[in-house]
Amino acid sequence: MAKHKEEKTNVMRILEQKKCPYTAHSYAETESPLGDREYGLHIAQSLGQDVSRVYKTLVARGAKGGVYVFCIPVAETLDLKKAAKAVGEKSVELIAVKELLPLTGYVRGGCSPIGMKKPYPTVLHRAAADCATVFVSAGRLGAQIELAPADLIALTGATTADLIV
Repeated sequence: MAKHKEEKTNVMRILEQKKCPYTAHSYAETESPLGDREYGLHIAQSLGQDVSRVYKTLVARGAKGGVYVFCIPVAETLDLKKAAKAVGEKSVELIAVKELLPLTGYVRGGCSPIGMKKPYPTVLHRAAADCATVFVSAGRLGAQIELAPADLIALTGATTADLIV
C-alpha cells in the first residue's frame, strides 16, 4: 500500500529553509460558495481549532498606492481605519479579488502572509501574541500551517496592532 505524502507548498519550503518549526494541517474544501468569514469558520471547525487562533490574510491598498497585508482572526472584521493608522496611511481599501494573484502569487482562500511575490508591510492583529501558536494559510486551498506568532512576525517583518472592529 502506497503511503500518502503531504504535498509541500512554497510556504512550507520557506519555513524549512529558515529552520522555522511548523505543523502542516489539511482540511476538506467546501463545495458551497462561502463568504470570507464563513470560509474561515469552516477552516477553524475542520481543524478543530478555536477561531481566535486561525488567521486570515487580507491585502489592501493605501491612499498613497502602497500595498499592505493584514492578518486577523477568521471570525473578525478588519477595521479599515485602524488598519490605515497601523501602516501610516490616511485610508486603506481591500484590493479586488482579481488583483490578488498578480500581486501576491496566491488565490483567494489560499493567501499566506509568508512567501508573497514581494515583501509587503505586514501587520498581525495584536491578540496573536497571546497564543502559543496560530494558524495561517500554507499557500493553497485545503492547507494551513501552525506556527508561533513570534516566528510569523520574524519571517514577515510584521508589526502588531489592534486591527479589528
